[in-house]
Amino acid sequence: MNFFPRKVVGARFSAPARAGALRPARLKTFFGFAAGLLLFACLTGCGAARPNKYYQLTIPGDNSSDPPVANVYPVTILVGPLNTSHLYREDHIVYSSGGEHMGTYEYQRWAEPPAEMIQGVMFRSLRSSGRYRSVYSLRSSVRGDYLLHGHLYDFKEVNSSGMVGRLTLELELRDTKSGATVWTHLYNHDEPAKGKDVSAVVAALNRNVQRAVAEFAASLDQYFSAHPPAAPAP
Repeated sequence: MNFFPRKVVGARFSAPARAGALRPARLKTFFGFAAGLLLFACLTGCGAARPNKYYQLTIPGDNSSDPPVANVYPVTILVGPLNTSHLYREDHIVYSSGGEHMGTYEYQRWAEPPAEMIQGVMFRSLRSSGRYRSVYSLRSSVRGDYLLHGHLYDFKEVNSSGMVGRLTLELELRDTKSGATVWTHLYNHDEPAKGKDVSAVVAALNRNVQRAVAEFAASLDQYFSAHPPAAPAP
């Protein structure tokens, strides 16, 4: 009997078998690529993050150690909130090119909303002056003789012919018994910045607020000097 050797050409696999053999390799490649993308996103995202910088206005100090003021007006003043745009009720620093367009910085912010900070500076200035019997916030339960409140129109960086810190603020004093407005004062001033960065503009706005508060306090003093309130009955 003659036996003839079989000629082996090569192993043959069906299509499903070949797919099953390649699937683990493809999955390994896919997961490796996805992990690389995730690592790249984390590295680039973490590297691009910028810390926020916060700024605040100078608050007048306590003058309790100073000699007492000789002429104290026998009135209680309540310092109320400032009406303003939503831009100044948030903590972003506002900038403008001098026209109608305005924007806000993303990473440069105030420690508190500007309207609240300016109200706080005014409150502390009047209280520490010693010129009035007492000064309280409107949020307190104290009943005052006068209510001091107003409207904040501008508190922003303006860059037109030069970089300045613009403040436009109007205050009014209302007699709480009669409801009549007895005093108003409008302040509008552009304080030049001593630099071109945001911190220089913040310093200019801070100087502007201090100047405005001093002007308001002097104007209030003039009003009560010309209209001296009656001393309370003993």
